Amino acid sequence: MTEDELERVRMELAGLGRAWVPSDVAEALRAVGLVVSDAMVLSTIEGLRRGSVGAGRLEPLLRMPGVTDVLVNGPGQVVIDRGRGLEITDVSFGSDDEVRRLASRLAASVGRRLDDACPFVDARLADGTRVHAILGTLADPGTCLSLRVPARRSFSLDDWVSNGSIPVGMADVLRALVDSRAAFLVSGGTGSGKTTLLAGLLGLVPHDQRLLIVEDSRELAPDHPHCVRLEGRAANSEGAGAITMTDLVRQALRMRPDRLVLGEVRGAELCDLLRALNTGHEGGCGTVHANSVTDVPARLEALAALGGMDRHACHAQVASALRVVVQVSRLADGRRTVSQVGVVHREDAGEVRISLGLTCPDGRRLLAGEAWEQLAAVVGVPPASVGGA
Repeated sequence: MTEDELERVRMELAGLGRAWVPSDVAEALRAVGLVVSDAMVLSTIEGLRRGSVGAGRLEPLLRMPGVTDVLVNGPGQVVIDRGRGLEITDVSFGSDDEVRRLASRLAASVGRRLDDACPFVDARLADGTRVHAILGTLADPGTCLSLRVPARRSFSLDDWVSNGSIPVGMADVLRALVDSRAAFLVSGGTGSGKTTLLAGLLGLVPHDQRLLIVEDSRELAPDHPHCVRLEGRAANSEGAGAITMTDLVRQALRMRPDRLVLGEVRGAELCDLLRALNTGHEGGCGTVHANSVTDVPARLEALAALGGMDRHACHAQVASALRVVVQVSRLADGRRTVSQVGVVHREDAGEVRISLGLTCPDGRRLLAGEAWEQLAAVVGVPPASVGGA
């Protein structure tokens, strides 16, 4: 059955004004001029169900073990990522209208709007899947969907070691970093594993400490007994009701946090985080997009400007608030690794610089950087614990 024929059956059933049953499907098939058989009725019911529940024909891909992303590039191409790079699947759609209907239904399921007046949407579904959609009026080769699948299980730091992503020595430094209660950021590109690593590190926080996690879209789920997760909210179709990250950071500070965590620092909320870390809230952390640890100051400077903080104030606040930056990278073979750990310095001119304390270019070899001794002092490990220091 073609998608057009299925849509005609769907319209026939919609005219009933009530929930349909299999006999109604048979009558609708006859009404549109199709041959009725048990097999045809069953396949039509499956097609109707697939088009009205969940992610439709993408649902089997979302359930595949190891899938982190499902990407629809117009009706003719569906791609998945299972940690080994992008893989083209044999799934496709009959038309751009079919992709658009799916995208609109997913958006509507969480109270969001997707139409010609509002041609893109970014939302989180009820099961935690993040969905971004942009209509074919703006995108070539047509309506595009990007689905980010939530981790089905938490990855501890030991898991990172056992699967060969980071060496034991790097894990020891990261454990010491959490124990030291030094404020830190996890930086990296999209899909590099920032959130996964941060969740694993938060699982190491002593269980008598209270975590307050603030996120724009809920992703962090650390294995920790005292964890409160706050999530922002976009404005409704009338432009009202938005709850910003800045709002939530301010609320979190009133909730007696032992550690304040920003799932992703992406805007003016950076200013509130820096102020919080400079008023006695130790061990705060978060993630930020950056190409390397040395690029983080420029990134923070740009974000602080969104909150009205000038360059000089930003560098002063960062120098006082942050101690360490951990860079997560994705290697050519698909593995995610901690490639750099840097130490925050304030130079004589007042600007912040991040020096390399430790590097791990291939996920196996640890190399001491120029600031290794300073990093060792911050986290409290013996400088001789890394060869070549």
